[in-house]
Amino acid sequence: MTAQQAFLANLLRKTGLFSEPQLEHLLAADLSDGRGLPGAVARLELAKEAEFLEKFAEVLGMPYVDLSKVRPSDEAIRALPVRAVTQYNALPLSLDNGTLSVVLSDPLDTLAADGLRLASGLPIRVCLAPADELDKAVKKFYGVGADVIDQAVKDNRYDVSDEANISKIDVNADGQEAAIVKFVNQIIAEADRQGATDIHVEPMEDELRIRYRIDGMLHKVDVPAQLNRLKAAIISRLKVMANLDIAEKRLPMDGRIGIRLNGEDIDIRVSTCPTAYGESVSLRLLQKSGNFVQLKDLGMSERDFALTQKLITRPNGIILVTGPTGSGKSTSLYAFLHEINKVNVRIMTAEDPIEYEMKGINQVLVRSDIGLTFARALRAFLRQDPDIIMVGEIRDGETAEIAINASLTGHLVFSTLHTNDAAGAFARLVDMGAEPFLVASAVAGVLAQRLARRLCPKCRQQIPLKPSWWDQPEPPPQDFVYAPGGCDACSHTGYKGRGAIFELLNVSETIGSHIIARHSSADIRKAAMAEGMATLRQDGWRKVFNGFTSVEELVRVTEDAK
Repeated sequence: MTAQQAFLANLLRKTGLFSEPQLEHLLAADLSDGRGLPGAVARLELAKEAEFLEKFAEVLGMPYVDLSKVRPSDEAIRALPVRAVTQYNALPLSLDNGTLSVVLSDPLDTLAADGLRLASGLPIRVCLAPADELDKAVKKFYGVGADVIDQAVKDNRYDVSDEANISKIDVNADGQEAAIVKFVNQIIAEADRQGATDIHVEPMEDELRIRYRIDGMLHKVDVPAQLNRLKAAIISRLKVMANLDIAEKRLPMDGRIGIRLNGEDIDIRVSTCPTAYGESVSLRLLQKSGNFVQLKDLGMSERDFALTQKLITRPNGIILVTGPTGSGKSTSLYAFLHEINKVNVRIMTAEDPIEYEMKGINQVLVRSDIGLTFARALRAFLRQDPDIIMVGEIRDGETAEIAINASLTGHLVFSTLHTNDAAGAFARLVDMGAEPFLVASAVAGVLAQRLARRLCPKCRQQIPLKPSWWDQPEPPPQDFVYAPGGCDACSHTGYKGRGAIFELLNVSETIGSHIIARHSSADIRKAAMAEGMATLRQDGWRKVFNGFTSVEELVRVTEDAK
């Protein structure tokens, strides 16, 4: 052991966190992964990074900082260039008596301390905080892509206010070091890291607002204040990536971007819309490949799971999935297809867009602009000898008629509809022009669903069930429910991820007779409930009691389908 290692070992012993064998293991660890000693401690599972840094800071006589409770002073932020902040992942905290307090994650990183001293021209006092918390704090106080935006403004390369010059901005992908290119890439990468499904780039009067949709809710992204000066260049860059005409700013346009991020192919749907202060750009992120949700993991009740298995293995009939946009209908359909995708079954799908590429299935991208509509694709499928057909959505009477005829001629058809509940699907098909007796014969089952945010398992709390919350005729099964808390794992929202609540209607002879008689959706719903169907609200209450979601979330997502 070298003298330097012996000195370090002595300091580590004073923390009281490690046994001698653990100490030897830690001293022999590779510290070149960019996270230094604290990262090695966490990687080897010897202690949590925050716990280690708090103890080690005490030994070294350095302050340990809880970044959720502090805010950098304006003087400290002005004292350190943005590029130094992002290069060393450091956060200037305060400027006291000519000394700059800076938060780092590795107390042994003397190179960073020296670099910060040179960049600021001031003596440095090092404070400690975990790397992940430090990274979040830098993005919070400086914004995503702060370094590249700062450099672009300093260079004055993209400070464009003259609308006539917008087409002359050089935002081609050739210049990989160009600030705008790097900034847009960072925004997309950060959205993927946070699990966002959509990115909204919205020009306002005095800012360019960027928002991510995470777990169905919109969250504003912290971005540099100077971003407003560059909004024309950023919007142009997105349009160039989507192969859209950057000179045309008066009409809505649609395009696609294909990128590879962290080894995964991501397809991004791009939509532009002219607004009062420029073009609003919406990006929908679609994982082209990945792990499909299994049928058993959808979270169905025992009754719904058994009935779904029975329905999707029928030789013919239509199985419909209903719900508003963004309710997880496509995920459920892919789970059905994954369950029945066998080498002896021919499956064909018509989708707009193809959200996931599934091996062994013939997937067709619907393109209305060249005449390839759902109805035309469906007609072509019937000449392709399929066993199972999936149509992304039944939008009109022609598609409904072909789907019904396909099911009556021996094909199993999956599709989606936009209705509030399962019983409303039949009236919707009849409104499209389908005959009630054909609907009753063709449709085998309807699955209505909603997506509810999942309570964070690390911080959810038990609370008493208030009598005013309970809206079912029978007494509640327990006197407590769960409520959101707030921790680092869920970004202090109380929720992490989403899951579905279901309402599965099986078309029995009784239900079929109601459809043929053109009875109302309410009558069909009552008949289905008498046969054992659990409504969306009832299935939601089941998931409230088992701690999956909260009462507030249940009310929010089922308000239109009580």
